[in-house]
Amino acid sequence: MLALIACGGEKKEETTEEAPKEEAKTEEPAVEEEEEAAPPDSAAMMKAWMDYATPGEMHKLMASWAGKFDADVTMWMDPAAPPTKNKATSEAKMWNGLYLVSTNKGSMNGMPFEGVSTIAYDNSKKKFVNTWIDNMGSGIMILEGDYDPATKTLTLVGSQTDPMTGKDCEIKETTKFNEDGSQYMEMYMIDKKGKETKTMEMMARKK
Repeated sequence: MLALIACGGEKKEETTEEAPKEEAKTEEPAVEEEEEAAPPDSAAMMKAWMDYATPGEMHKLMASWAGKFDADVTMWMDPAAPPTKNKATSEAKMWNGLYLVSTNKGSMNGMPFEGVSTIAYDNSKKKFVNTWIDNMGSGIMILEGDYDPATKTLTLVGSQTDPMTGKDCEIKETTKFNEDGSQYMEMYMIDKKGKETKTMEMMARKK
């Protein structure tokens, strides 16, 4: 670089060179070596899947719920209004020893009604899982819960779509299995505060 230095009134031009600056070294972050995942134990995996797919005591219990039924259905569309009453029939069969599939037919407010229920016992979750579809909607109701052998009651909680809002609403369903083979089911809507409102009950008597 050129610098003008005043000395006794005289100007002297000198050329000075700066020492080259060392470029700042940027250290790259250390890359941790990823540990290779251990390959799955094929034998253990096969056993897990076999256990998952093998019917057990809960599936034997489900088989006892199979049969043909005549049902009286009572529904409350508005808690302040009288309920509607309808007749229905259903037939429940075990599929592959793992699932209880029932087909249901009847009428609802003068219109033909059809629905299909599937109950599973998930060996891995140790939970009952239920799905329901019918011709009165386009969604799937999914419930999950436990069976109480002391009261012989299956209690399931889950959700279905509320067509008024397009959002899920919480549902609770209880089914008591009686000694004579009949089944008494109750369904409740659960609001955001946890309040339960009964919306349906069904007494199904085995043929």
